[in-house]
Amino acid sequence: MSNAWKIYMLAVVSFLVGTSEFIIAGILDKVAGDIGVTLAAAGQLITVFSLAYAFGTPILMAVTSRMERRKLLMYALGVFVVGNVIAVALPGFEFLVASRVILALSTGVFVVTALTVASKLAPPDKQGSAIATLVMGFSTALIVGVPLGRVVASLYDWKTIFGGIGFLGLLAILAVALTIPQTDGEEPVPIRQQLALLKEPRITVALLITFFWISGYSIAYTYISPFLLTVTGMSEQGVSAGLFAFGIASLIGSKFGGFSTDKWGVSRTLVGGMLLHAVALVLISLAAKSPAMMFPLLMLWSFSAWSSGPTQQYNLIMQAPEASGIMLSLNSSVLQLAMAAGAGIGGIVVEQVSLTSISWIGAAGVTVAAATAAASFGRSRALARQKAEDRKLQRA
Repeated sequence: MSNAWKIYMLAVVSFLVGTSEFIIAGILDKVAGDIGVTLAAAGQLITVFSLAYAFGTPILMAVTSRMERRKLLMYALGVFVVGNVIAVALPGFEFLVASRVILALSTGVFVVTALTVASKLAPPDKQGSAIATLVMGFSTALIVGVPLGRVVASLYDWKTIFGGIGFLGLLAILAVALTIPQTDGEEPVPIRQQLALLKEPRITVALLITFFWISGYSIAYTYISPFLLTVTGMSEQGVSAGLFAFGIASLIGSKFGGFSTDKWGVSRTLVGGMLLHAVALVLISLAAKSPAMMFPLLMLWSFSAWSSGPTQQYNLIMQAPEASGIMLSLNSSVLQLAMAAGAGIGGIVVEQVSLTSISWIGAAGVTVAAATAAASFGRSRALARQKAEDRKLQRA
């Protein structure tokens, strides 16, 4: 079996663990109704997952850094199966919260470990493509996993989804055991060393862009299914189709973001994409009652939101090229914190204001991200000009 197949197999498993993360937003109303909690309380299942992922993953990766990688992948998937079994077998909101924490920790460890294994399996000139393949697998969960989960939850029961994911998790352990070669662990990067980068203002500002962009996105996305059902008045089939269209547009947006970064540069792509993202959320508010308008607007929102993904990752790597792995790890933690903050703020908005307001508030968050990015790039250009003038004066 060639290594390319092994990388694709890891991408398929990444799709599975990605589905377990994203699926809650697609079935939030069903979970809330079944376990007898408010929409806002159910939304905190996303907050809990994201907080556990953000804080737990770096610690677990440091603790397990010397462990043989194939074994670590299998252990992570074993814990992942347990998390799904708890969601299916044990009743009540508290056990569901526990399940989300376990799923977050196992997902985080699996994804980070799979990225390092994939880069080692690939030839030196194909490592970037290997990582992109895995990220694509994780992202595809938005395109296929979330709408498919919505359909399954409508036809059967939302617990069936977690039962199915748990069973596929067992098959994934077998696939990893049979196909992935043993890979040595690595020297741990101390958490202190990872956090030392935050002392540099330009890096902190770059990470703040991620925080405001994703929290604005998350405020609206967490509650999008109940929004489409109750505010827009879509049918069950309409919501599933809307989520599928959303997922397809996210893939196109992600591809476009990479292309645009190469062609027009980071600042234009990032600021332009985020401004379009904010406009799309405002338009969703204005057209909230029109199912016909909602389809193209959902696609515009998803396209613009995800076009910022590759650009922002590239922007962060450029801030500290010598510590690209740490930068991406920090970005991953900030992204999950932003998802948690967005779901939390969205819950307050839904309870205290209205479900209709989520897209307005989300647009405000994304606008702050665009303004932060524009100010950051403006400052970088001013500093570059100043350095150029200083060099001229020294030569004179």
